[in-house]
Amino acid sequence: MAITARQTAALALAHALSAAERGLPVFPLTARKLPALPSPHRNDGRRSTCRGACGLPGHGVHDATTDPAAVRALFAAAPWATGYGIACGRAPHHLIGIDLDIDATGGDSAASLRRLSLHHLFTIPPTITVLTPSGGRHIWLTGPPDLPVPNSASQLAPGIDVRGTGGYLVGPGSVTARGGYRLAPGTADLPPAPCPRALLRLLVPPARPHRPATARPDRGRGLVRFVLAAHEGQRNTRLFWAACRAYEHGFGDALADTLVRAAVHTGLTEHEARATVESAARLTTGTGRPGLDEDHP
Repeated sequence: MAITARQTAALALAHALSAAERGLPVFPLTARKLPALPSPHRNDGRRSTCRGACGLPGHGVHDATTDPAAVRALFAAAPWATGYGIACGRAPHHLIGIDLDIDATGGDSAASLRRLSLHHLFTIPPTITVLTPSGGRHIWLTGPPDLPVPNSASQLAPGIDVRGTGGYLVGPGSVTARGGYRLAPGTADLPPAPCPRALLRLLVPPARPHRPATARPDRGRGLVRFVLAAHEGQRNTRLFWAACRAYEHGFGDALADTLVRAAVHTGLTEHEARATVESAARLTTGTGRPGLDEDHP
């Protein structure tokens, strides 16, 4: 018997609630793997920088929640949803998704990951793994709470995408236009495993040593423009990247306030922006280097 659209939506909600019970922030997705709820600011006439502060649903990954009542409300507002997304980089798990996409280059991304692990001396621990309709897989790992992991596509290796802060993974049990997502056998009862430290360094590469700043007045303009051009879901990651580059080149302290103002202009709060810049400063100057010098596997 064919499964009706109503049954598909009910199953998506059930799977989303189960994930939320495990501490994974979720929100509804369409069959195209996109956020199911339209933006409440779509008719504002300009690009909105709201990340949910207005209190209305429709902010994509920023809608993600672990509260069962809020999850039900999101799905009630999107009865066409066929799946759910899981926000990465959020407490308590600070999820990192390693997406092995066999369709990206026609090659074997799993083999690419094995070569990386042999070269950099790390092992992927037993962890939750989700099988995708295309034949790929999503490996779930956890990261340090104070180290944003940027999203990337085929930068780690061909066919390997990374879902970090501001990104999301399609949750198991979701149904898309290409088929269903399901847990790999033997991984359903596993918790997300900590990301190996050597792999974490590849995802957020250590910066070059701090150098004294020079007095060039135009230094950092490109980084500020990079932050100002951030779209929803990229703001924290772009700010972190720009601040790292500024501190690497020795003018981070001089540019910090300007970067914060630029990030606030795109929609971050001043508290969020300053915390991200300070995290970049610790990482690049070697003073604390959050998550990389700690005893993290």
